[in-house]
Parts: sequence; C-alpha cells; structure tokens
Amino acid sequence: MKSFKVTDFNAPLTEVNEPTPQPSGTQVLIKVKAAGVCHSDLHIWEGGYDLGHGRARLSLKERGVSLPRTMGHETVGEVVAIGPDAKTDLMVGDVCLVYPWLGCGKCATCLADEENMCLTPNSLGVYCDGGYADHMTVPNAKYLINLNGLDPVTAAPYACSGVTTYSALKKVEAHLNEPIVIIGAGGLGLMALSLLKAMGGKGAIVVDIDARKREAAVQAGALGAVDGMASDALEQIAKIAGGPVRAAIDLVGNAQTAQLGFDCLAKGGKLIMVGLFGGGATWALPLIPIKAITIQGSYVGNLRETKELLDLVRTKKIAPIPVTPMPLAKADAALNDLKSGKLVGRAVLTP
Repeated sequence: MKSFKVTDFNAPLTEVNEPTPQPSGTQVLIKVKAAGVCHSDLHIWEGGYDLGHGRARLSLKERGVSLPRTMGHETVGEVVAIGPDAKTDLMVGDVCLVYPWLGCGKCATCLADEENMCLTPNSLGVYCDGGYADHMTVPNAKYLINLNGLDPVTAAPYACSGVTTYSALKKVEAHLNEPIVIIGAGGLGLMALSLLKAMGGKGAIVVDIDARKREAAVQAGALGAVDGMASDALEQIAKIAGGPVRAAIDLVGNAQTAQLGFDCLAKGGKLIMVGLFGGGATWALPLIPIKAITIQGSYVGNLRETKELLDLVRTKKIAPIPVTPMPLAKADAALNDLKSGKLVGRAVLTP
C-alpha cells in the first residue's frame, strides 16, 4: 500500500510503502478512488491554529494528533474486503463516500449520532490514517455511504466541504427566504451556493478578496460578489441585499472576515463561524447584546446530515463544484497550491 504521510509538521509529505492491511472485526478495506485536499489539511500539516491576541498557537500535537499521519478526510473508495463481524448490505465493488468525523463510539454524544461533537475524537485523516493513500481501512461499515452512481471525484468533497456547509446552512434555515451573506468563495463557498439553491434559498451575497473566486461565485449563481477589502464593502452588501441581512456564514474565519460578518448583520442576526484560518475576534462586546446577535460555531456535520446531503444531491441533481483532479503522487503540490491560493474549487487526489 502506498501512502503520503505527514512525518514532521511543516515538512514535505513522505511517500511510504507498506503491506496492504486486511480488515478484521467490523472493519472494511477500500481502494481509494478520490481524496479531496481540504483547508483543514493545511492546519494539520502545519500542526496547529493561530488563536490571535498574542496567544500561543493551538497545538494539534497536544490535542492528540500524532505523527506519522496519513491525511485525507474527503475520501471515496471501492469496497475490496469486509471484516468478518461487519453488519452491512454493502458488497465488494460498491463505491462509497467515507464519513470521517468519528468519535469514541461509546459516549452519550456518539450514541446520539453526534460523533463529530465527541470529546474523544477519532476523525479519519486527523487522528487516524485517511485517504492520501491507495487503500484505506474504515473502522465500521456504517461510516460508508453508497454513492449509487455519483461520480467519485466530484462527490469526495461532500464528506467535508459538503456536509460542513450543509450543516451551517441548516443553522440559518429560518432566514433562507431572504438574502444571506457567505464569506469565502473557495471550495466551501461554491459548495454552499449550490446547496443553498437546492434547499430553496433566495440566494447569497458572496465576499472574497480574490477576483477569480468572486467571478466563480457569480458564475455559480451568487446574487452578487463583494471584495472584502473594499472600503465600502458593507454598503455594497446592503445594496445587493436590498433589506436587512439576518444571516452570515464565515467560511474563512480570520479577524477581518469575522468583523465584516458581524457588522453586516441587522438586529437579531446570526453569524455562523466555520472557517479556521485563525486569529482573534475584534467584536465590540456591548454590540453583541445591543444588536442581539447570535454567534454560533459550526464544526463539520454528523452522519445523518451527510446522508441527507447525498440524498439532496441526487434528488436535486446538484451541480458539483469545480474540481482539479491530481495524481496521488502530487499530494504535496496540491497542498502547496491550496496554501498559495492558486486553486479555484477543490483539488482531488486520484490514486
């Protein structure tokens, strides 16, 4: 089995060749067909998050992320072997999306099907080896969702950017009948636009500092696109919205985008923080109660939401976001392209 592992934070990935594992117990072995390259992979690769305000970085090593680690949490694979204790209708040859946001599987949170909120995470590609490989072991067949004909390369991002934006949109579902603001027009932002339309939303004003990404957002159906660095960005947003903005989703998550998301909201508005770029918030605390603003974090999504998402994709025939297929051997180059902002949409590794 060939994989590309993080063997040292901020260092090039290391190609590793080792015997292909055989599944035991409830495990399922898949042959990887597609593995998305996500912004979260950059943070894992770098080893932490910037907390802002002069505070020490949040260390992933101290939070249990050990090396070497095969990243990749947006994975589609073909079932090649099933463990003897697996209870599943899946068969060898089925092509499935892997749900990666696993917990301990035993606590009350996990038993309530909220594994992504577990205090002892075991996320694939983060705490356990993931999809930057030609094969991957999945702990239990219940985490495999049959694609039933969906394209593996364009479907892979649904495991993270898809379910992350779907879960964020559900948190502002009460306001989807009016324009919302989406900050960030990368893979997440473009995914959010497609899902918003499928969910019957009126539309979104997209904010991004990259002109290419703003253009991609307009082509994807945005009501308008605004340069977040423009001195009149708030005025532009208000003009396009044509009324109060009651929901904003920040898919970037730095001090500037968080402030813009906060400032664009009317009284009673809701800001959903998704992005992990890093830094510290700059909100004036009295304005939170004065404007009665709700600020809510949103971390990926649960297995139920992932299944709902794939059903939505099938029934609404949602157009996929732009993807750039790249061979597995280019995993390091894909990460660097993402870090430098060269990619529009998603890079997807194809072993």
